[in-house]
Amino acid sequence: MKPLGRLQESTLGRLQQSTRTPFLQVVKTSAAVIAAWFASVALLHQPLPIFAAIAALLVVLPSVNQSFVRGLERSVGVIAGVLLAYGAGLLFGGATWIVLAIVVVSLVVSWALRLTPSSANQVPISAMLVLSIGAETPHYAVDRIIETMIGAAIALAVNALIVPPVLLAPAHLAVGRLARDVAAVLDETSTVLAEPVGADRLGGLLDRARALRGVQAKSLAAVTAGGESLMLNPRGSRNRRILEADRALHDTMTVVMNRVIGMVRSVHDNYDRELVDDPVVHDISVELGRAAHDVRLLARATEDDRPDDLRPTGPWSRRRGSTTAGTDTDDGPDERPALTAPVIVLRPDPEHWVLVGSLLEDLRRVRAEIIGE
Repeated sequence: MKPLGRLQESTLGRLQQSTRTPFLQVVKTSAAVIAAWFASVALLHQPLPIFAAIAALLVVLPSVNQSFVRGLERSVGVIAGVLLAYGAGLLFGGATWIVLAIVVVSLVVSWALRLTPSSANQVPISAMLVLSIGAETPHYAVDRIIETMIGAAIALAVNALIVPPVLLAPAHLAVGRLARDVAAVLDETSTVLAEPVGADRLGGLLDRARALRGVQAKSLAAVTAGGESLMLNPRGSRNRRILEADRALHDTMTVVMNRVIGMVRSVHDNYDRELVDDPVVHDISVELGRAAHDVRLLARATEDDRPDDLRPTGPWSRRRGSTTAGTDTDDGPDERPALTAPVIVLRPDPEHWVLVGSLLEDLRRVRAEIIGE
């Protein structure tokens, strides 16, 4: 019984989302369907404007840009399906086998034209509806095209005018998490180089570093969704600069993340307990801690770039020329950049010089990314 129960739970899990769609989306979709229905009745004198209702139902999506694209896809699919059905009706009459034949033809035509899945599915559906419902009704095909366009246009207008969604908060949270996780791995690497550790801790550090790629992928998806939500959005112009700041931080953190993963891999593969006695390694450990501080500072600067007046500057840019090392406080990271002291190597270690050289170069590149050189 347990395997069956687990199978049922897995099946139900696939049918349900982890979070509910905002209720506002339900309201907007309902309003679009009702408006499209009555508009089609008034303009086309069609008692059952099913095509308009279906178009409105499918076109109200989480972003205005998605609604616009879906409206185009559905309109193209309906037009193609209606034209195929109309042509088949003229050539072969109302034979029942025509319905099955036109479905196959519609699928082949969609494949040949490389239509998107939404348009490709709509072509045979529209063709079947026209052949089965309105093949003998004058002007039915033309009315269905107009009806669909009415429904799509009303849905797009409703989605754009009734609180169009702006997905800035998820993007900002995802980018902030990426910055915090990168800083945490830098801190942990600094600690590993400052004191003797075992293989388990080194393995855990490598796992945390590799996990950054998943965090970065989620950050990229959130930033991309945020940009899409601003396209064709009346509220987009005011919020675009905020998203650009998060996008810039994401790009910087992506480069830093790749460097950090490489550093951790080098430490993991070449670690020696005697490293803690090397003064150069000690200096590198200190600089890694400063780098972690400045990554958090960079994220905080981006946060401070988000007031109502959309100021384009933040604490980092105001204090970029500072040479005083900052320290973290209970209220958050000090606003002064800390990564300022170059590491001087008078004589390379004869055993660990490869690791030390690799860490120094990666540290230099991390610093360049953080300060924007």
